[in-house]
Amino acid sequence: MKKRTLTGYRPTGKLHLGHWFGNLQNMLNMQDEFDAYYFVADYHALTTNWEHTENLQKFTDDMVLDWVAAGLDPERCTIYKQSDIPQVIELMLLFTMVTPMSWLERTPSYKEQREQITDRDLNNVGFFLYPALQAADITIVRADCVPVGEDQAPHLELTREIVRRFNGTYGDYLIEPRSIIPEDGARVPGTDGRKMSKSYGNSIYISDTPDEITKTVMGFMTDPARKLKTDPGDPDICPLHQIHKLIADKAEIDRWDGECRAAECGCVAHKRVVAEELCAYLAPFHQRREELASHIGFAQEVLEAGKEKVYPLAEETVSTCRRMVGL
Repeated sequence: MKKRTLTGYRPTGKLHLGHWFGNLQNMLNMQDEFDAYYFVADYHALTTNWEHTENLQKFTDDMVLDWVAAGLDPERCTIYKQSDIPQVIELMLLFTMVTPMSWLERTPSYKEQREQITDRDLNNVGFFLYPALQAADITIVRADCVPVGEDQAPHLELTREIVRRFNGTYGDYLIEPRSIIPEDGARVPGTDGRKMSKSYGNSIYISDTPDEITKTVMGFMTDPARKLKTDPGDPDICPLHQIHKLIADKAEIDRWDGECRAAECGCVAHKRVVAEELCAYLAPFHQRREELASHIGFAQEVLEAGKEKVYPLAEETVSTCRRMVGL
């Protein structure tokens, strides 16, 4: 039998190139290699966006449209919504009973987001507990493995620790998930040079129109040391160059690399080329997405089918854990 894998995204806004190249391409590959489960993490969205939920449903539908337009096939993978599976919250609560607070406090992303995100109140208990919720997401469907990047590895290790402690206390039942390190997942820079993130407001969104994509690319940061066109540049530290490498062939990248180092091209000209090529690259996705969006209710149909598949599995997991705990 195929190993089961799980991936979830928070519906806090539109998907961007960081999602596309960082994980979504691997999700497409895994839907054939694994018994793949992909969920819209709307409870997780509340941990940081609890004050602004007016677009939660829209972002959820948009995410499903993006996924399917990109190539995820509901007939070959399971797509569902986290809040449609209430058992995940009960399992999280059971996990909090065996999880020391110090384990949650040391999560790197918890510290990073507290420092980086200053326009929202992150002093809520839900944000503090999200690693336990993540552990429940993974174990509720008894996932064997989870794809992780280097910045997410501590999350999965915490899940493994929670599972080990639960099993060690109540009995060996839950699966201790292992990590899958994607071979070609890319760390995509944003317009300001930091990692592309919705939280940082530095993203190129895959569903944006060509005009919107062009406007964003034209505002991209380049080599900060290159003040004039006649100054030699360093493509290795240029965020725009890193984006171009994701969509162009090696010969073209090598040409731009050489011209940049020799000050034979300007950054504005390079931005125009990247914008044009990126719009062409995303054109098939945009066409497919428009077709899906014309089918009213398509996203909800996909999520309902996923719920019907996941719900019995989740109930079996939680009912077993209840008995083991003594409830």
